[in-house]
Amino acid sequence: MSGYSSKKNAASLKMDRRSFMKTSAVAAGAAAMVGGCGYFTGRAARAPRSVGKKVIIVGIDGMDPRLCRQMMAQDQLPNLKKLRDSGSFSDLGTSIPPQSPVAWANFINGNDPGSHGVFDFVHRDPHDPTGVISSTSTTTSGSGTFEWGKYELPIPLFSTDPTTKNTRHGKPFWDYLDEQGIPSTFYDLPCNYPPSPSQYGNHRCISGMGTPDMMGQAAFGTCQVFSETPCPADQPQPGPNFDWTKINFDGETANAMLAGPPEGMLLVAPNTAPPSSKTPFKIHRDRQANSVVIEIADRKIILKEGEWSRWVQVDFELDAPWWFKPTPHGGGICRFLLQKLEPLRLFVSPINIDPSAPAQQMSEPASFLPDVSKKLGLFGTAGFQEHNFARTNYLLDDQEFIKQASFVLEERLALLEHAMENYDEGLLYFYFSSSDLQSHMLWWQPPTPESQPGGDRSRSEAINNHSHVLRLYQTLDQVIGEIVERYGSVATVIVMSDHGFGNFDKEFHLNSWLRDTECEAGGKFLVCDPLCASLGDTEHPVNWAETKAYGHGINGLYLNMKGREKNGSVDPRDREKVIKDLIAQLEAVEDTEEGGKKAISKVYRTDEVYHGGNAALDFRPDLIVGYARGYRASWDTIDLKLGGEWFGKNTSPWGADHCINALEVPGVFFSNKEINAKSPSLVDVAPSILAQYEIATPSSMIGRNFFK
Repeated sequence: MSGYSSKKNAASLKMDRRSFMKTSAVAAGAAAMVGGCGYFTGRAARAPRSVGKKVIIVGIDGMDPRLCRQMMAQDQLPNLKKLRDSGSFSDLGTSIPPQSPVAWANFINGNDPGSHGVFDFVHRDPHDPTGVISSTSTTTSGSGTFEWGKYELPIPLFSTDPTTKNTRHGKPFWDYLDEQGIPSTFYDLPCNYPPSPSQYGNHRCISGMGTPDMMGQAAFGTCQVFSETPCPADQPQPGPNFDWTKINFDGETANAMLAGPPEGMLLVAPNTAPPSSKTPFKIHRDRQANSVVIEIADRKIILKEGEWSRWVQVDFELDAPWWFKPTPHGGGICRFLLQKLEPLRLFVSPINIDPSAPAQQMSEPASFLPDVSKKLGLFGTAGFQEHNFARTNYLLDDQEFIKQASFVLEERLALLEHAMENYDEGLLYFYFSSSDLQSHMLWWQPPTPESQPGGDRSRSEAINNHSHVLRLYQTLDQVIGEIVERYGSVATVIVMSDHGFGNFDKEFHLNSWLRDTECEAGGKFLVCDPLCASLGDTEHPVNWAETKAYGHGINGLYLNMKGREKNGSVDPRDREKVIKDLIAQLEAVEDTEEGGKKAISKVYRTDEVYHGGNAALDFRPDLIVGYARGYRASWDTIDLKLGGEWFGKNTSPWGADHCINALEVPGVFFSNKEINAKSPSLVDVAPSILAQYEIATPSSMIGRNFFK
């Protein structure tokens, strides 16, 4: 799954201002996630007999075919090896670009971004090139309000609430199953927030990647740190994705305020986000016991140094007039980690939507998620559950990150057992994020004895981290083995990933290259004031009148077209010339520090590789930059900023990635059924599933049935 992340910012989906006004019961106490560290409690159970056709899909984000082959050759993945030998195994062609929301949308539609309109984790706004738009959902403002002092209140009977809409275009393949009365259930499906409705009531789904936390952040959520010391000056500073609060002890007690959802009723200036709501808590330190007691609401949580809490339900009372009854609340769940006793440092996870009483609909039907929570207790709901952003910004170290990521996997395994126990027929899809989000942090392999990893790791720590990835693959192999043992004789079982993985050693500052490179039409591709530090600099902005192209997002390259961009400079008659010039020069870029190694192996024209038209064409990049293995766009490029030199060493703990040339990072495909395609792709999975139920491939899909 990658990576729309920067060292300072991550793309956020700002939720509507009144979305958390829904009243929820105040929850007392933290519920424990059941399931433990084991796999299936019913390992010996056999699948129920049913007349209905069964298809089980296990989506393992980021599982890499090269590593799978290596481990199968060493007999480290015995169950996947059995699937390969008795059924099928192949690389699975990924999306262009190979980013998780794009790739999973290809899977959902049986088509590419020309159909579904998801081109990146984020889209640039053609009316404001420095702006960022979520690629998978959007929130529209409500109407019918009046001002009352400092509040903006709904007019009874005349107001409409803001709405959040899934902006993925086209028809998902499960709608065809729904129409035929074939049940389908999806757990943590990426690129489906808010969840698409089921017209005939045969589809159930819990949203996954793209689901925001209670702060409205759809990328990595907003974590919080409470410390006796200020945020160190030599590390990234607080921003949209983390808060740092300095606290003071009076004796052995400190008072603090936990930030929650935005204050939806407060009047704020245009284009200004409302302030966060707050809930108070106390920290009591006991040096003798090497622990603290956290008092929040009516709960007391005891933590020793290095210990994580279970999920804790927290309630935020939102500011409203005294006569506005019931007083609105916003409830969520979080975990606490006591990182250090003295000087105290307490880490708080992003505030997740409470699955037992969701403040936003994140399942179809809406009752599905609370029903699951009644049986399992509390579990994480944010789209990105592993705390990659916290690790990238040095808020967690590797061992703290690994421990937190293990909680995520335990919860997924308990959820999978629930899914299996409640599955009888139709299609079942289950998603694992661990192999992607852990690999971004832990995959890095030293290519040479002299090379050093980025971040704060030693070389030996980096190697040990990669061993953790190998053990993770083995754990998932055991899970697959139990699924096949349980259902393999009566179901088509598919194991697939959306893309592979590789080292991210060097970053390429695309906008710096555009700034320094002459184009055939004359002048530089990107022109800015000499004092401009970034494309977002309001005092010294880019000279858009002379700028011909700019990079935005991870792989996207846009022409500054007249009639499309706010201040376009490229005449449509010159578009072809500029595109050909960009492709030729980018594919010739060499990294002189690495002996002239090619940094970009392929630049794709979207008007050639995408099929179909949709309402999102304004967001479509003109070119997709396919980086060579070991390279990727710089963090500055993602944020639409200028760096210095063209190349730089990746010094972030985010040491591995996949947002490169799609041919370099295919996904994996395993099945207990043989396939007849030499090079299957993500777009082929949907028509192949439909064919299992004797449903012809719809005309909207470019994929084909690859099963024999």
